[in-house]
Amino acid sequence: MEPEAIMKYAIIIPDGAADDAVPELGGRTPLQAAHTPNMDEIARMGQLGTVRTVPEGFESGSDVATMSLLGYDPAVYHTGRAPLEAAAQRIPLTPSDWVFRCNFVTTKDGLMKDHSAGGISDAEGRRLLSILAKSLDTPGFEFHPGVSYRNLLVYKGKQGFDLKTKPPHEMLDEPLERWLPTGEGSEILRDLMTKSAEVLAASDAGAASQIWLWGQGHPPAMPTFAERFGVSGGAMISGVDLLRGLANLLGWGVVEVPGMTSFHDTDYAGQGAATCAALEKYNLVVSHVESPDEASHQADVKTKIAAIEAIDRHVVGPVLAALRQKKDWRILILPDNPTNVATRKHGYAPTLYAMAGTGLTSNGATAYDEVQAARGLSFAQGDLLMPAFL
Repeated sequence: MEPEAIMKYAIIIPDGAADDAVPELGGRTPLQAAHTPNMDEIARMGQLGTVRTVPEGFESGSDVATMSLLGYDPAVYHTGRAPLEAAAQRIPLTPSDWVFRCNFVTTKDGLMKDHSAGGISDAEGRRLLSILAKSLDTPGFEFHPGVSYRNLLVYKGKQGFDLKTKPPHEMLDEPLERWLPTGEGSEILRDLMTKSAEVLAASDAGAASQIWLWGQGHPPAMPTFAERFGVSGGAMISGVDLLRGLANLLGWGVVEVPGMTSFHDTDYAGQGAATCAALEKYNLVVSHVESPDEASHQADVKTKIAAIEAIDRHVVGPVLAALRQKKDWRILILPDNPTNVATRKHGYAPTLYAMAGTGLTSNGATAYDEVQAARGLSFAQGDLLMPAFL
């Protein structure tokens, strides 16, 4: 007897690709302006609609939105962004430990100018973080380098925290003073941030003006994806620690791709090839591409369109072709949340999804864009999309 066919699932996340209409594009969104024949084909052959991945009361960001789209209600499982990234590095933590995101940022005249310190390199980030660790008096705190500007600060001590913090990418061109940490323990974070500016000013730090601390939380407790949905053999491909951390918590493998970055200089073709190869080994593969989100934060609509087109050509196209060689398969395309070029911030509107494959029929869409998606089926709660896809 022939072995029973196993359903293969591919999820491609063009991070931040969804947007509002842009005046310089003649009132079109970047997705409408981009040439995306493969995404359009998936929309035509399957289901196109919208899904609200950021529940009311949550800050819009990839931590909340990706957890939601993967089928986990943030109201139940989300404890903070930084703990998810700590999971990517497999930093040993106890339930009482605190983890903070520690961005290198660019500030000028009291304003937040760049959440990424000019897209600082991994090597430069590690060098500067080492200087800070040696220069700052931080009893109980541990600095952990991450990817580019994204680092972590772990606290193992008795100090309690009940904080309100702000992601630096959500306060671009706004006064720092307005968004400094507040609440119990905030004076410690403020002091570290102030002192970091003094140290970096004397350290040939380039665009890195200081650190910004946010995204705090304790380590989360989550059931694995197989426990929750009965689908085993998952894998994550991403240049972002946050997504790799989620994969570890979900019991998935993490596939490393040489040349994969968070920006438009990433190796799109390499990621597409790696995603196709992973589908031979794993039953479900998530391939996340960060570049449209970063272009939006820089208000660079030209690069955003180029990133979307590159994802369509080098990732979506090859993956769709590979899946079509399988007997049973499904594909899901969705940005985790909108990221708006006009504001340089994450949006709160529902994002768009398209899913196609075995057992799914067309709902009449002709292109993958926000306008047509608004006419399709809408999921008011993001974690309900995954059961429908599976």
